[in-house]
Amino acid sequence: MSKRMMRLLGAAALCFAGTAIAQQPTQAPLPGLPASVLPPTLPWSGASEKLVVDKDDPWITPAEQAGFATTPRYDEVAAWLKRLDAASPIISLETFGRTGEGRDMLLVRASRGAPGKPVVLVQAGIHAGEIDGKDAGLMLLRDIALRGKDSLLDKVDLVFVPVYNIDGHEKMSRWNFPALRGPAEKGYVGNSRNINLNRDYSKADAPESRAMIGLLRRLDPILYVDCHVSDGFDMQYDISFTYAGWGRYGYHRATADWLQGRFGPNVTAALEKAGHIPTIYPSPIDTREPTKGIRQAPEGPRYSTGYGDFIGVPTVLVENHMMKPYRQRVLGTYVLIEAALKLAGQDAGVIAQAKASDRASRPAEMLTRWKPAAQPIGWVERFKGIAFDTYVSPASGRREQRWLGRPVDWRMPIIGQEPVETVRLPKAWWVPAGQAEVIDRLTLHGIRYDVLDAPRTLTLDRARLVDPQSMPVRDARIPLDTKLLHETVTETLPVGTVRVPADQPLGLLAAALLEPESQDSFLAWGFFPEILAAPSGAEDFVRAPIAEALLAADAQLRAAFEAKLAADPTFAANGDARLDWLSARLPDRSPYHHLYPIFRER
Repeated sequence: MSKRMMRLLGAAALCFAGTAIAQQPTQAPLPGLPASVLPPTLPWSGASEKLVVDKDDPWITPAEQAGFATTPRYDEVAAWLKRLDAASPIISLETFGRTGEGRDMLLVRASRGAPGKPVVLVQAGIHAGEIDGKDAGLMLLRDIALRGKDSLLDKVDLVFVPVYNIDGHEKMSRWNFPALRGPAEKGYVGNSRNINLNRDYSKADAPESRAMIGLLRRLDPILYVDCHVSDGFDMQYDISFTYAGWGRYGYHRATADWLQGRFGPNVTAALEKAGHIPTIYPSPIDTREPTKGIRQAPEGPRYSTGYGDFIGVPTVLVENHMMKPYRQRVLGTYVLIEAALKLAGQDAGVIAQAKASDRASRPAEMLTRWKPAAQPIGWVERFKGIAFDTYVSPASGRREQRWLGRPVDWRMPIIGQEPVETVRLPKAWWVPAGQAEVIDRLTLHGIRYDVLDAPRTLTLDRARLVDPQSMPVRDARIPLDTKLLHETVTETLPVGTVRVPADQPLGLLAAALLEPESQDSFLAWGFFPEILAAPSGAEDFVRAPIAEALLAADAQLRAAFEAKLAADPTFAANGDARLDWLSARLPDRSPYHHLYPIFRER
């Protein structure tokens, strides 16, 4: 790469940061390069600005010290928290896992009074470039520990994970998350194996995910808050949030109803009082044409919010708006977490009852496929948007958006989903003892199962794969898309086979993992590559007489074969293809090929 190109890229990287940067570039920017590639900002001021301490304050956080231009590295965060721990009996630190690169995963517990109170669990940096929650949490912990906000802990404890994806966090670059207006350098979205940890709750491939699932089981929080920053399109709102139960799609309605009826209104009021503009997260149908509407859809347990729904824990996804200044986003996150703590303390008993109600429920069906509804299910009458126009980009060769920084109101449809496929849950699933990877995940999630101590013969439902297709690699897996044919079989299950009953508090999560039609099933994530391998063959002088005998014995098969010969001359002329076609129809040809290994007990 030429020195001129390196200077150009360096200047462009500074533009992507979109915020004041303490250090100045050593090279002058390219003539004509804009001060920022990001759109104009809207002026903002709010009461939450009073949360920022003076520059000479001994407990100023690293982000405050930098004027929110930068965010601290993980070692600096850990050192600051250790100092806070030493200064306050309210604060304690512990590790709860190790990352793929061997870093300790740190949590902070803020607690006072009698032990055993309900827990609010807040995590930041699952996508390490979306790091607002980390710097907001440090500020709030300081004010709880040293500045008179310890009454927030009267009825609940706060457990705070400052950085979930630590390995990704340390891969800081100006080129990561270029649409975010600060901080100057941001972490990477994936972990050390490039796994998106907010797609990994169900399959649990990453050590960080396994540690967090273990922490969730240990704490069983009354509220779980996951801090992010949005992508998408420009708008006036600076702080948004959502949950799996928004609208009609939450499986566990008691906790979903609490989130909609209590969390949403209370947190919205607190944010508005502090000068922010909050809304439910508007997931766009089309970022290029925002007025096409906002998507409302079910969520699977691969996501934090979906996982919370499936295990009966009220879970909130915070999505700050990417193009708002970092300072504004951090302060909004502080206000949201503080309001969440207050509300969780007030409603602790109500939330506990909602969780118990959800875990006692036994859904009989699970939605597995859906499509956008033909008509809107509602409207946002005055969505606070931002005006834009378009121009022809010499880079893309097409019209691109150019946001103008001018407030406008839009009427936005809410696009819901219509069911396409629903499965009725069986009494139980039977998992072969050899499927150690699956059984490991069941154990990790806390799903109850029994192990067969004597052979047992049962009539069961078995799924056969029809036209399976490997999908593009995603999050360290090769997902599988397939049609399924269910058939009734009689099987003698050997000792060691695992029975997973649907009648249990985590029966719905078990269904999401084990029902082959589920979009988050182990099958969909490609856990069974062995069933795709063709069965072992034989020499043609053996295959041919076997195929001849099969044709002679089965008139229906013979008719289908003759029809295929007549319809496909290429097939008719290919002796190997003819023998392969007939061999594939032999009974009990393989105990593996295209057979889903987990049986369903109806």
